This record gives sequence, C-alpha cells and structure tokens, in this order.
Amino acid sequence: MYSICAVIPAYNEEKTIGSVINAVEKVDLIENIIVVNDGSSDNTSEIANSYSRVTVIELKYNMGKSDAIKKAVELSKDDIILLLDADLVGLTSTHVTNLILPMLTDDLDMTIGLFSNGRFITDLGQLITPYLTGQRAVKRSIIEDIKDINMTRFGLEIALTEYVNYNNLKTKEVVLENLTHVMKEEKMGVICGFKERLKMYRDIVKYKFRHY
Repeated sequence: MYSICAVIPAYNEEKTIGSVINAVEKVDLIENIIVVNDGSSDNTSEIANSYSRVTVIELKYNMGKSDAIKKAVELSKDDIILLLDADLVGLTSTHVTNLILPMLTDDLDMTIGLFSNGRFITDLGQLITPYLTGQRAVKRSIIEDIKDINMTRFGLEIALTEYVNYNNLKTKEVVLENLTHVMKEEKMGVICGFKERLKMYRDIVKYKFRHY
C-alpha cells in the first residue's frame, strides 16, 4: 500500500490556508501533511502551525514553488505526493480523495486536477492550459527524477507534464467541481499580479521544450 503526503506550498495565503488544511485533514488516506511557508510576511505560518497534524517548513525568504516543494519532498518519505495550492477556494475532502484514489486503484503515475464550475475566469484558464494546474497527485520518484526541479520556480507544473509525456507515463485528468483559486492579480493588485504572471509564463516557455 502506498503512503501519501500532502504538500502545500504557501506564500502569504493567510485567508485560505486554513480551509485547505481542513479539507486535507478529513482524508484518512493521507498520512502526512507538510506546509511550506515560502517566506510569507502575513499569518500563514501561525495558522498552519495551529494544526496538530501539520508539519511546517519555514523558508526565510520567498524561494518559489518548485524550491518549496523540493524541500517538502526531501523531508517526507512517502510514495505519493499530493500537491495542492494554498490559495484554493472551495476545496473539499471529496476533491482531495478524487485526486488520490485513481493513483491507488489504477496504478497511475500522476493525476491532474482541473477546475470546473468554480469561476468562469479560472475554469477558462485551465481549459486553455490544463498542464498548468497545481492540483496533482504524483509518484515521489517522478519529482526526484526531474533534474534541477528547484530551478524551475514557476515552471514546476510544466516540468511535471513534460516529464510524464516524454516518458509515456500513465496519467488521468480529474474534474474538480466547484473549485477555484485566488488569482495573482487579486492578491497583489493588477500591476504586481501581472508582473508575477509574466514571470510564470517566462518559466513555462523556458521548460516547455525541455527533454529528460
């Protein structure tokens, strides 16, 4: 039987991190929960530390999603890593279970969670670029095998997608009904959020054609 660890990288997500953890804690299949506080300046760390089942990794400054996840994978010993964004809105234990179960019953290498009926703008974004979703369950060996995964920063999702495609691994898309997330422009304001989005797209282009 596979062991499962939920990894939640978080940067200034005090408004949503608690509800994400609440949903994860209700799923008995998950043995360990790791929140990586990626240099937050708000109460993200305090909220995450208030949960007894959660291990919090503290990063002194913002290193980026890929680095944060790498730190968590190094700490964990579990076979399957469930990746969840800390800014999800509407996450339930059913969503979490639906991402995990196909890994156990169908012996998949990765599941890919796609928003549906959450908000038009986030639904549309994932319809156009499904390979950018941050909601995934993936075998630990895949993350460990991606070279320099900590250098991808915003390109983690595309690095995972390119890896499984190049190696013809088994994946499945999982529809996550009534789920959405807080967009960068909503968190940081239009200008700062747009700049962060451009950085993300830069990393996507950088790793889109990378081979393993």
